[in-house]
Amino acid sequence: MVISRIADGLTRQVETVADTVSETLFEPVIRLGVTGLARAGKTVFITSLVANLLDRGRMPHLLAASEGRIAASFLQPQPDDTVPRFDFETHLNAMTAREPRWPDSTRAISELRLSLRVRPAGLLGGLRGPRTIHLDIIDYPGEWLLDLGLLDKTFAQWSAETLDRITPRAEAAEFLAAANGATGLAKWEEPQARALADAYTAYLRAARGAGYYDVTPGRFLLPGDLEGSPALTFAPLPAEDGPPRRGLWREMERRFEAYKARVVKPFFRDHFARIDRQVVLVDALGAIHSGPQAVEDMRRAMADILTAFRPGSNAFLTSILFGKRVEKILFAASKADHLHHQQHPQLQAIMEALTREARDRARFAGAETAAMAIAALRTTTEEMVTHDGAELPCVRGTLLDTGKQAAFYPGALPEDPSHLLTPARDGAEAWLDGDFQVMRFAPAPVTLKPGDGPPHIRLDRAAQFLIGDKL
Repeated sequence: MVISRIADGLTRQVETVADTVSETLFEPVIRLGVTGLARAGKTVFITSLVANLLDRGRMPHLLAASEGRIAASFLQPQPDDTVPRFDFETHLNAMTAREPRWPDSTRAISELRLSLRVRPAGLLGGLRGPRTIHLDIIDYPGEWLLDLGLLDKTFAQWSAETLDRITPRAEAAEFLAAANGATGLAKWEEPQARALADAYTAYLRAARGAGYYDVTPGRFLLPGDLEGSPALTFAPLPAEDGPPRRGLWREMERRFEAYKARVVKPFFRDHFARIDRQVVLVDALGAIHSGPQAVEDMRRAMADILTAFRPGSNAFLTSILFGKRVEKILFAASKADHLHHQQHPQLQAIMEALTREARDRARFAGAETAAMAIAALRTTTEEMVTHDGAELPCVRGTLLDTGKQAAFYPGALPEDPSHLLTPARDGAEAWLDGDFQVMRFAPAPVTLKPGDGPPHIRLDRAAQFLIGDKL
């Protein structure tokens, strides 16, 4: 077993060296990870990004595009044959159809390779011809990312932290009653284990629906082909002194360790550890609408997410000796089109404040970070509406639930982010000075001119930050 692990490690190091040398000397590869917490818009982000890199008329702030140095861009077969392909064409058709609809959300990991023929900038442009740069986009659920924090915890630690955190939540009442009614000293019986796991999964679904983000283990919500397996049939339990070997507590502990070893670690080893650029999409407006507790939960999730990354500089020798490092991390507040542009600076400031701890930690390790307010697909138009003698900056779009057109004013975001973050940290149950509302808009019908990708807000700036230096 030990010899096998050593051989496997050496093989991966050799593969890393070969890949790094090949990428540096011949055709560079940028592995861009795209993740986000629930309802953040990962699928839409990737689809719009790829479409706008294929047709770059709406990408003026991507310098290589505005300078005309991207000679061509084209999709190619992805390098990882065992990973499903991101279904770009189907998703784009859904977004740009005569009656557009939102594409299906991320359910598992997928990948897409976009290759760019780029002419060098400056003096090198006249001396060297175009070179090919590959952009490998890896799409994976944000819940899986949060799972990486489980690797450093025992079952006892995870159980204690989880039960303490969810006890005040109404969504957890049914599961807590079941967990507190069970005794870990009792003999293990599969029906009881199944009932506890089902109750905990029901809590996770309810918590995600209520705007909470600490919904681990993430595969409980997205089980795939693991549904019903013992590795997904456990739940946190109150601590017990000297639980017997064949008791319920010990069996839950064994399954927790199996989940880490057979689900979390392979994802980290085979996919996550190879990423060198990362975007984390966040539905900040949805959290604000859900209230102070959801905002604080999101802030903690952002800090936890950063612990999963290995931020730093990908110098040539560093990447050979120590493996890939995440050089750039973008925290992007999605759905900026739900606000009039007058409020975009406030949204970006809130995003910067929410991710301050995470970004400081990454910068200390040598990674470059940024926070931004974006909309990968613009669904609204802006207008000023007079209400009670005052001019309100509104957005107009088609409501997803009714299909009707409506002008919408969500409320004024504060100029100072601490007006949101302080009550959230202090455990406030509601905002004292007003409510913030969010509407669900359907994609707007678009007529794309030749050379134009889907309309967006700051997607070109996001692309410049993430890959501009490599172009």
